[in-house]
Amino acid sequence: MRFTGTGIMLFVAGVFAGSAVAQPAQAPPPVTRTVVAATKLPSVVETPLYFRALRLSLPPRETSTLSAANGMLYQLSGSTEISLGSETKTLHAGDGMFLAAGKAASLKAGSDEASTLLHFLLTPAPDRNKPVVTVPLSTQELYRTAAPIPDLKPGIHDLNLTRVTFPAGMPSNPPHHRSGAALYYVLSGTGTNTIQGKAEARTPGALVYEPFGLVHQWGNAGDGPFSFLAFNINPEGVAAVVPGEPPQSK
Repeated sequence: MRFTGTGIMLFVAGVFAGSAVAQPAQAPPPVTRTVVAATKLPSVVETPLYFRALRLSLPPRETSTLSAANGMLYQLSGSTEISLGSETKTLHAGDGMFLAAGKAASLKAGSDEASTLLHFLLTPAPDRNKPVVTVPLSTQELYRTAAPIPDLKPGIHDLNLTRVTFPAGMPSNPPHHRSGAALYYVLSGTGTNTIQGKAEARTPGALVYEPFGLVHQWGNAGDGPFSFLAFNINPEGVAAVVPGEPPQSK
């Protein structure tokens, strides 16, 4: 077979065009989930429980102590050396750890900058169970549930703190609800939270409470990643997130 100059050019163009058509569409980046701290609680029904969120601040190189209800620490900025008995762990930005009820932790801020942490608590009667701290550690309450967490069941429960990142342009996920409950804290970006058909933009610093049975969705219509923390409790062996609405009790 002979090709003229024009024929060769058309043939090559056709090959490249065919190759372009044959390329599969690229899948969008996945949602990433990182568990930064987790534990198991043997029971959660002896007393009504509430969610609470605090911001902790400690000046550079300063030391303090902290004792509170069961909860998770999350390092926002700086670093903190935390000692519990004979164990010591240093948290850097993005790290987390579980702090059990009644355990007194020693905190020491890094030398370069002030230490800022979030403290998510699962506390009975928040008005009477305030964290015990020593100066110069300062606390600022960000959120507390007005009523106890509903529908907690007997038995072992998972308690965890998970960092979730939605890629840019991610449509809202299907409607779902929690088998236990969760408290969200937005770290970065702007996401869309839809509850009962009403969509609302959530920006950094926003806190969103999701009790059992609340049907909701999350999405990211922005052109950058959207990241948040989920302080979650759910029955052991039961998925934390359940599609659709909860079954109606008979």
